[in-house]
Amino acid sequence: MVRMTRSTEQKIIERAVKGDKAAAERLIKAHQASLYAYMLRISGRPDVAEDIVQDAFVRVLTHLDRFDPRYRFSTWLFTIAKRLYVNACQKHKPRYDSEIVDGWRGVDSAPSSPTIDTEVRGNARDALQIALGELSAEQREIILLFHQQDWPIAQIARHMDMPDGTVKSHLHRGRQKMRRLLEATEGHRSTVAEVWA
Repeated sequence: MVRMTRSTEQKIIERAVKGDKAAAERLIKAHQASLYAYMLRISGRPDVAEDIVQDAFVRVLTHLDRFDPRYRFSTWLFTIAKRLYVNACQKHKPRYDSEIVDGWRGVDSAPSSPTIDTEVRGNARDALQIALGELSAEQREIILLFHQQDWPIAQIARHMDMPDGTVKSHLHRGRQKMRRLLEATEGHRSTVAEVWA
């Protein structure tokens, strides 16, 4: 994700509202990778994630004049994408493909080489993805927003329409459940231990 200050982002939004295509492209580039990574982790399906990201940007750009600058643009964008995902869930059941999901982190990463270290990290990501898939939808979304997107608790609370304390509780319980799941499976326990050692 291309980081920018809120004031810079607001100026870009104002230009995009006036029809500046370059500003709209810059806004998309700033948020596209992180939104895709988030939707891929939530849905577990690249095709669904791609469709949702595309639809979310179409809706956002169509209604950009409705954006309230008192809030973060990313919160508005992610909320729209989440609503689209809920609608898409009526058509698609989540299916987790760890190899594809792990290839997208929301930021550019160096090409991987077939080394033991890469294999160990890949196994750990697979184990974490399986544990993530066992969480409730709310816990999974909160953990992803907090750990993958680096959103603060207050921003997650606004996005999820929950009190801060409830978000903290879901985050805590979700992490505990993931730990229990990883520790309960011998293969997962040793795989994750290799990475964290």
